[in-house]
Amino acid sequence: MIDIEDASARKRHIEEKLRQEQETLLFIRESLEKSDQLTKNMVSILSSFESRLMQLENSIIPVHKQTENLQRLQDNVDKTLSCLDHVISYYHVAKDTEKIIKEGPAGRLEEYLNCMARIQKAVEYFQDNNPDSPELNRVKLLFEKGKESLESEFRNLLTRNSKAVPPVVILDLVAGDDEIETVDEVSLEHLPENILQDLICISMWLVEFGRNLDFMNVYYQIRSNQLDRSIKGLKEHFRKNSSSSGVLYSPAIQNKRKDTPSKKAIKRPVYIPGHDHELRVKHLSDTLTDKHGPAVGKEDMLDSEIDSYIHSISAFIKLAQSEYQLLMEIIPEHHQKRTFDSLIQEALDGLMVEGESIVSTARRAIMRHDYSAVLTIFPILKHLKQTKQEFDQVLQGTAAGTKNKLPVLITSMEMTGAKALEEFADSIKNDPDKEYNMPKDGTVHELTSNAILFLQQLLDFQETASAMLASQETGSSTSNYNSEFSKRLLSNYICKILGNLQLNLHSKAKVYEDAALGAVFLLNNFNYILKSLEKSELIQLVAVTQKLPDKTYKGHIAEQLQIYQRSWLKVTTPITESNMPTFQPGTKLKDKERQAIKDRFKAFNDGLEELCKIQKSWAIPDKEQRNKIRRAQKENVTGAYRVFWQRYSNVPFTKNTEKYIKYRVEQVEEMIEKLFDTSA
Repeated sequence: MIDIEDASARKRHIEEKLRQEQETLLFIRESLEKSDQLTKNMVSILSSFESRLMQLENSIIPVHKQTENLQRLQDNVDKTLSCLDHVISYYHVAKDTEKIIKEGPAGRLEEYLNCMARIQKAVEYFQDNNPDSPELNRVKLLFEKGKESLESEFRNLLTRNSKAVPPVVILDLVAGDDEIETVDEVSLEHLPENILQDLICISMWLVEFGRNLDFMNVYYQIRSNQLDRSIKGLKEHFRKNSSSSGVLYSPAIQNKRKDTPSKKAIKRPVYIPGHDHELRVKHLSDTLTDKHGPAVGKEDMLDSEIDSYIHSISAFIKLAQSEYQLLMEIIPEHHQKRTFDSLIQEALDGLMVEGESIVSTARRAIMRHDYSAVLTIFPILKHLKQTKQEFDQVLQGTAAGTKNKLPVLITSMEMTGAKALEEFADSIKNDPDKEYNMPKDGTVHELTSNAILFLQQLLDFQETASAMLASQETGSSTSNYNSEFSKRLLSNYICKILGNLQLNLHSKAKVYEDAALGAVFLLNNFNYILKSLEKSELIQLVAVTQKLPDKTYKGHIAEQLQIYQRSWLKVTTPITESNMPTFQPGTKLKDKERQAIKDRFKAFNDGLEELCKIQKSWAIPDKEQRNKIRRAQKENVTGAYRVFWQRYSNVPFTKNTEKYIKYRVEQVEEMIEKLFDTSA
């Protein structure tokens, strides 16, 4: 029973499930049918759309092509109109720009250059497309006028703004390298910045479009004149002011300078024939007694002309450097060297001519035997050699003739200086022995003082003098030799001068009839030479060639002192022990003995008076040497006279005692103390 019910239930369940599946299947079938219908409808719609699209395309494509053609035609029309406008504009260029071109570029350079650009394009257009057009001639004339106006503006701007550099600015610039310790670098602005930019613009346009380089000639002429005026202004500054001061500098920095070797003072000789004798004696005395004082004739400032020339050389270098920097901004690169060469010629030639004039003056001085005047070229030559490297750098790239100007001047100065040194040595040797030329008091001869002064001046220019001497030795002015060789050359020359001087002095001493005065003359001169050598570097230079020169001169002085002291033998010989008469104390003197004593006293008195009278007017400028001689004479004369006086002053050899015993020992000392003193 249970199994039947289960089977019935299962059957119902299966039937129910089957029914559901049939319903589902029916639903699917209906859905498929609907989908097919929709698909058919969609295909129908798409087919219709495609058909319509084909119809539309067949209609639009011709229209599109027609529109495209119309657009192309429109573009062609626009381009044609634009070209026509462009072409027509060329015909209007002359009219549009003529007023501006006629008025010139002053104050509106940029606008003017834009107009010139338009005219340039118009010229090019007509030349390419319508060379027979009268408009071409019009724009050409306008272009040429505009170019001339630009060249004129270039000249006017440069002329108005090119001013000579003030002397104090130049001095600051020259001193800026090595004389200023804490001062800011000195700058030099030749042109205002806006003017400089205008000149650069005009220069670039003239080179690129103007095809005319005449403006470069204008540039170098104007700037050359400015450079020349700057240097001449510096010279005028020195001419007006150097007499009242030393080396001139800018007031703004005058306390911050250091001396440079090239600007040492030139010491001038002070002994000139005809000058007051007493002044000479006083000067020599002051010189010889002041071992650490200034050298003979030393002055505090350079000769104005020489100092001016030295500064002008340095100024030229600095100004030329500055000019080249300015030129590099304005002038095209491939024209810079040639333009710079032309620019500096006037100023450089002026300096070279002035240098040759100084050399000519020195040569005339040699002919007059004024050798100290020749020394003016020494500081110049020294300065030229010191600045030659910088000079060559400035002139780098210029013509060979320009570069050779300074070496030619240096060679000329070296040859002149060498000739002066050679002839000076000969003049010392051959100076004539004339009585009128000899100091009557036996003081230092002018030849000696001038010779020593000349040698002292050479100390400031040892390298320069050595180069001159080397040129005589090797025939070349090269400086390729060591300092030891230079020192030896100079030492040999100084020793030659001193040797010639010594020979000449011995010859001159023979002019004196009185051998004692000749000895005093030589003693003074040798002593002056020795003291002068000791007070300067000359003693070290002489010692390079001659060992112990001080000892040699002291020996000469001692020798002349002995010769001088022989003149007093006429005073001391009569009263020496060997010439005294002998007699027995307490016995009556014989007439012969009394007369002998009288003769001895008379000879002493006469000799003492004569020598004191004569030698009182003689001169020994060196106080130390003068006192030394007086002490020696006191010892020799008063020593002998004291013994003689003590022995015979109380002997009754005469009734007229005062006639023979005229002087006490103290009086004799006083008389000797007045030797070599005209004021006593």
